[in-house]
Amino acid sequence: MPRNPAKLFGPQPLAAVATVFALGIVMPTMINTGGVSNRQAHGASRASGTSGTSGTSATHSGDAVWAVTASGRKVLLRKPKFIPTPVHPEKITHPGTDSMQTVTAAHGPWRHSVRNSPAITSMQLPGIDISAYQGNISWGSVAPYIDFSYAKATEGRYYTNPDFYNQYEGPYSSGIIRGAYHFAIPDNSSGQSQASYFIHRGGGWSADGRTLPGALDIEYNPYGSECYGLTQSQMVSWIWNFVHQYAYKEGVYPVIYSTTDWWSTCTGNYGGFGKYDPLWIANYGASGGGPLPHGWSFYTFWQYSSSGNMPGDQDVFNGDHSRLRALATAG
Repeated sequence: MPRNPAKLFGPQPLAAVATVFALGIVMPTMINTGGVSNRQAHGASRASGTSGTSGTSATHSGDAVWAVTASGRKVLLRKPKFIPTPVHPEKITHPGTDSMQTVTAAHGPWRHSVRNSPAITSMQLPGIDISAYQGNISWGSVAPYIDFSYAKATEGRYYTNPDFYNQYEGPYSSGIIRGAYHFAIPDNSSGQSQASYFIHRGGGWSADGRTLPGALDIEYNPYGSECYGLTQSQMVSWIWNFVHQYAYKEGVYPVIYSTTDWWSTCTGNYGGFGKYDPLWIANYGASGGGPLPHGWSFYTFWQYSSSGNMPGDQDVFNGDHSRLRALATAG
């Protein structure tokens, strides 16, 4: 059952959200990405025991698939040709504490969370994102207050959330639309390999109306240099490698989570992903999500605080419940 719209502050940027999750399919565009010898077979295994994640999401036609973009278009995506990026793994010391909550809050350019005052009612639905930092959650006590939840599934190619079953299956069983996210470590391994690792460990998608597309958490480095030692062009290539692999395997483009500060610094404010990937913006220091990265004119999700009345980070979805369910149904 839909919850009440979130009570937030300031006017919210709702422009064009009606078209973002349109279920109609317009004329497809062609993406020429060449071919490589990676597996054609789709249907990566999901986290053991999770609901609503069985079956094949992508519709294949030879070496190409139809994948749904942020605007609801289906585009023909050929088997990806990946661009190599540097790999120089750093010492991994605390993957269990790397989450949107801890890393973004610590490194973001804001000093504290925005005061939620004066409050207004806007067409935005409340949700949360969580990780092993929150542990097991009693979803019966949370469900009346939120419409969606994202749980950290994986990091790099070396870590899976030990509480993922509770944090992913629990919302589903409680009627909350749920999703999974991957914490990227771009200098540890390739974008395509991390996308596959994520898909095989709970990050896949199915058009069941209750599972959101997987999300790529690409942000500040919790282990070293802010941009992981990659140039801006290398970072863009790494993200494309992840995005193409996910879209090719799952038939939907992943959500991209970041901050405008990190995105500008580490990608040169690259604008090419806005046509394909929904934006999940993190900003605790400005109302309405603040300035957005180039290429996106509005956000799909906004993480507006690292703490609140609910577990984990506090988020909103930019639209009503029918739009949220459309994203979980058609991508």
